[in-house]
Amino acid sequence: MKVQAWTSMDGAARPADRSRRHCALMLAGSLVAALAGCSSAPRSRPGPGAPGGSVRPVAALNLTEDLREALLARTMLVVNTPYTYGGNSPEGGFDCSGLIQWAVGGITAARLPRTTSQWAQVSNPVDGRDLQRGDFVFFNTLGGRYSHMGIFVGNGQFVHAPSSGGTVQRVRMDNVYFARRFTEARSIFA
Repeated sequence: MKVQAWTSMDGAARPADRSRRHCALMLAGSLVAALAGCSSAPRSRPGPGAPGGSVRPVAALNLTEDLREALLARTMLVVNTPYTYGGNSPEGGFDCSGLIQWAVGGITAARLPRTTSQWAQVSNPVDGRDLQRGDFVFFNTLGGRYSHMGIFVGNGQFVHAPSSGGTVQRVRMDNVYFARRFTEARSIFA
């Protein structure tokens, strides 16, 4: 549909302006709805090491520092993989916590969590000034402290699985959307 722009004498909004505002509101609503998948429990899927059942971590992870670069290498391998709600593999796509589960699963045999809030429970707080490559960054995108997450990769950037229709991507921490929603950094490294 083509919207013709015109100017009224009384300063009323032009049809093209209303259309742009409507599109912007629809896009923002879609982004919020898509990010909801990150904080929700995924569709029922067995996790690694738990045939037919969900994985429930029993203790905090404290991996050795020498695994940081292996985590980053694994994470960077799947940049541009499509977002899929509940996804946790390169073949099936990723949501934000599924990306983390897959990446960490490649460097440890430990039982791993699935949701963003579970990842927060098994990781340790990191002061923002001490943020290191391989640490997790959490965002409040839906009214919850841990509704979205990614992996910090250095140079002020993190990798995450953003939303429906998107792909796993590298984004700057000072991105206007994420900078306002950043809640904390956490680490699974001792």
